[in-house]
Amino acid sequence: MPCFTRRTLLAAATAPFLRGGAPSYVVETHMHLFAKDQARFPYHRQATYRPEPIPLDSYAAFASQAGIAHTVIVHPEPYQDDHRYLEYCFANEPSPGFFKGTCLFDPTSADTPARMAELVRRNRGRIVALRIHENREAGVAPTVGGAIRDRDLKHPGVRSTWRRAHELGLAIQMHMIPLHAPEVAALAAEFSSTPVIIDHMARAGQGTPEQYARVLAMARLGNVYMKFSGLNYTSKQPPPHRDLMDLARRTYDAFGPDRMIWGALGTTAPEFAQHVETLDTLLGFAAEADRAKIRGLTAAKLFGFRA
Repeated sequence: MPCFTRRTLLAAATAPFLRGGAPSYVVETHMHLFAKDQARFPYHRQATYRPEPIPLDSYAAFASQAGIAHTVIVHPEPYQDDHRYLEYCFANEPSPGFFKGTCLFDPTSADTPARMAELVRRNRGRIVALRIHENREAGVAPTVGGAIRDRDLKHPGVRSTWRRAHELGLAIQMHMIPLHAPEVAALAAEFSSTPVIIDHMARAGQGTPEQYARVLAMARLGNVYMKFSGLNYTSKQPPPHRDLMDLARRTYDAFGPDRMIWGALGTTAPEFAQHVETLDTLLGFAAEADRAKIRGLTAAKLFGFRA
């Protein structure tokens, strides 16, 4: 972790938030953590990538200095359905109730509803969503085994898993490309009281304008939320990604501040400050009170954090 002082980090990262002398309340809704200790917390044999560590202690120090109020740990693919490091983070969090997290299970597997329920039971009030990856391109067949991604959303097991997630009080978090909006919309409409969170602006750049229009149409369902994150998947420019001004405006107009959340804010002061600048640039047309909702207040309500 790069060296920085509390003073320089706060000056760089939180000064843009200052309105009336007080910083905004920030919830990080998309943080991957990776253990240094690969003997105790090894990556799964079907890991889709093998990243460098982002350990709990380093992240906790950064989050404290940056003034992040709460964080949702998005359980990452390198661990697949092994949630031991997620549970370790819950048990060793920097302050009571600081973390919540998502889980990853095969949505088509018959044993997923029971396994998901057991994880929730062991970690009461901590698991907030089941994450599903659906990024296969047109013409690519759904997977039926191997790494947990790109399963068939029309598989009957998906409806059973979705129903159990609803019963457990979980949201469904979709890491998707715009191509799959119709399938996701059908499930979101069927389970209309289950929140559905779309990660990374649906990676809009990996779809056509017509496909992204179907993503925006999902806002009409009322239970679908958009995560303002992962803009690098779509932008062809460096931060603050000014080429996404129109995309950001159309997305905001569709979902509004009460169904938009903010995430993937980095682990260093420069990264964090960059994300602050990006949000305030691309959503600069919105009132400060509405940007405050996107920075954390909407997420607090959605995930049950105390704002």
